[in-house]
Amino acid sequence: MKPYQQIKERVYSLLENGLPAELSYHCPEHTTDVLEVCEAYIERENINDEKAELLRLGAIFHDAGFIVSTENHEEHGVEIAREIMSAYNYSDQQIAKVAGLIRATRIPQSPASLLEKIICDADLDYLGRDNFYEISDRLMRELNALGNNLDELTWNKMQIRFLENHNYYTSYARQHLQPVKEKRLEELRRKV
Repeated sequence: MKPYQQIKERVYSLLENGLPAELSYHCPEHTTDVLEVCEAYIERENINDEKAELLRLGAIFHDAGFIVSTENHEEHGVEIAREIMSAYNYSDQQIAKVAGLIRATRIPQSPASLLEKIICDADLDYLGRDNFYEISDRLMRELNALGNNLDELTWNKMQIRFLENHNYYTSYARQHLQPVKEKRLEELRRKV
């Protein structure tokens, strides 16, 4: 686990010092949130140590590509992960698994393995939580800071479409987060 801790510190330093200031959603706090949700899945699903470490690495690298660009950030994140993991002697197979985890978070999500399903659900866990509005407001601010001109009505319509098209993949998320997400969807529909 020692290499993981060193990598985590290195990636968080990159995020804290390299992310554009206007990223109010894709920020170190989001990475921490995704990592914490993944930790809960590791416990809940009884995931073995090697797979747990790869899932943790996927979580800390999943948005690291925003350091390079807001466009195609997943592929930039894969390159960052490959470079750093190689320096710590992770195998090509381990790096490929982490790359798959990062790529699985691309919207629309298309996870193939259990770990990919977990990271996808962790990445969008907030859709089924009580702090949905707080986090979605941060995302709207970020999008506006990046040049969009979203008013509340337009944003709410976008959120409705996103929630309607989003799927959770793990049984836990479908059971515990989906019902809350459905409530948020109904609330947003009433607003528009």
